[in-house]
Amino acid sequence: MVDIAFLLNGDAVRLSDTPPTRTLLDWLRENRGLTGTKEGCNEGDCGACTVMVTDADGTSRALNSCILFLPQLHGKAVRTVEGISGPDGTLHPVQQAMIDHHGSQCGFCTPGFVVSMAVAHKNGRSDHDDQLAGNLCRCTGYAPIIRAAHAAADEPVPEWMDDHPAVAEAQPLPFAPETADELAAWYEANPDATLIGGATDVGLWVTKALRDLGPVAFLNRCADLQKTELTDTEIRIGAGVTMSDVGTLMQDHHPAFAEMIRRYGSVQVRNAATIGGNIANGSPIGDGPPALIALNARLILRKSDSHREIALEDFFIEYGRQDRSPGEFVEAIVIPRQKDTLDVYKLSKRFDQDISAVCGAFNIVVEDDRVTSARIAFGGMAGTPKRARAVEQALIGESWCEDTIRAAMARMPEEFEPLSDMRASAEYRMISAQNMLLRCFYSRQGIATNVLEVSP
Repeated sequence: MVDIAFLLNGDAVRLSDTPPTRTLLDWLRENRGLTGTKEGCNEGDCGACTVMVTDADGTSRALNSCILFLPQLHGKAVRTVEGISGPDGTLHPVQQAMIDHHGSQCGFCTPGFVVSMAVAHKNGRSDHDDQLAGNLCRCTGYAPIIRAAHAAADEPVPEWMDDHPAVAEAQPLPFAPETADELAAWYEANPDATLIGGATDVGLWVTKALRDLGPVAFLNRCADLQKTELTDTEIRIGAGVTMSDVGTLMQDHHPAFAEMIRRYGSVQVRNAATIGGNIANGSPIGDGPPALIALNARLILRKSDSHREIALEDFFIEYGRQDRSPGEFVEAIVIPRQKDTLDVYKLSKRFDQDISAVCGAFNIVVEDDRVTSARIAFGGMAGTPKRARAVEQALIGESWCEDTIRAAMARMPEEFEPLSDMRASAEYRMISAQNMLLRCFYSRQGIATNVLEVSP
C-alpha cells in the first residue's frame, strides 16, 4: 500500500492504502463517481478512457487511464473530461466545436475524443489525424470530428487548463525509485519483482489476465533513465525514454524509423510506452528492435553496480527468453552515429494502432553501385526479432541491381520459418518480407512504392 498525491481537475488528492496496481480508470469511476471517462476495450486501444496528465515541468500528455496505475500519477496533474470545461461550466473550444460540427452521435467515444483534442490544442498540434488515431468512433465517423479539431485550433487555450502539479508532490514512494542507482539497489534485493515502465504491456496483465503482479517497481520517476545523449560517435537513449520522444529524436537521424514509430500504437500509447520496455519484454513482434538491430544498436544492462554491454540482437535468445539475469535491467540503448541508409516498413491490417504482421528494417550501404554493407532485421518472422544474415551475405559485395535483390530474396527461407496466426499466414509473411527488400530497392531507384502516396 502506498501514499499517492496528485491534482485531479485542479484539486489536490491524497490517497492512502491504495493497491499499487489499481488503475486510474477504475478509481475514477468507482471511487470518485467521474463516469465521463469510459471503459471500452480496457487495453489501451479505443481511447474512450483518455485523460490528460501534466508533469511537473508543465508537459501535458494524453494517456489511456485503463492501463495507467495510480502510482504513476504521483506528483502530476490529471484532467478528466469533467475538468476540460471551466469551473463555471464554460465549454472548452474543442467541446464547443464538437457541438457546432456535430461530432458526436452515440456519445460513448466523445469524452475520449474531447480530452485528446484538448491536449493537442494545448500543445499546439495541428496533425489531427495522428493525434486522434488512438480514439475510435463507429457512429459519427471522423470527418466532423476532424472538422471540429480544425475549427478549434486557433482558439486560445483556456486559463483553467494550466495546471501546476508540483503543489501535489508528496513523499517519495517506496517502490518508485528516483534514480537508476536506487532502482539497481532495489531490484537486486527484489529480483523477482515486476518492473513497470509505461505499463502499456504490463497493464494488460492486470486488466485482461487478472494477474497479481506481486512486488512491483515503477520506473517513471527515474529521471536519469529518461535522458538522451548525443556525441560524435553515438546516440545513447535511456531505457525510460518514451516512444513519443524516441520518434522525435529519430526524425533528425533516421526518419524512416521515426515514420514507423508514428504507427507504433497511438499517441496515448507512445506517450507512455518506453523504449526499454519495448525491448525488455522480448516480444517477437515489437516494432522497435528490428530497426535498432539494423542500426547495430547495443544494450547497456545493469545489475547492482555492474554494467555489461551486448549487441541488441544477442539479447533475444528464443521466444520468451532473453539474456538478462535476475535483478538485471535495461539501462540504455546505444546507437552508433552513422549516415542514414535505413528503410523501415511495417505491415499490419490497419495502418494506425495495429500490431505488425511483419516489420522489416534495411540498413544497406551502396557505394559506386555496389553493396558495401548490409544489416537487415525482421519482426514477426521468428520467435524473436532476428537478423537476415543469409540475405545480407547475398547482397554484400554484389552490384546494386534487381538481379542481386531477387537472388537475396531467394535466400530468406533458409533462415526464417514464420508461423501462421490470426494476423497472417506463414506464406504471406515470407512473401511480404521478401517483397520488402524489393520495395527498398525500388524506392531507392525513385520508383513510387508507398500506396499512401501513389495515385491510381
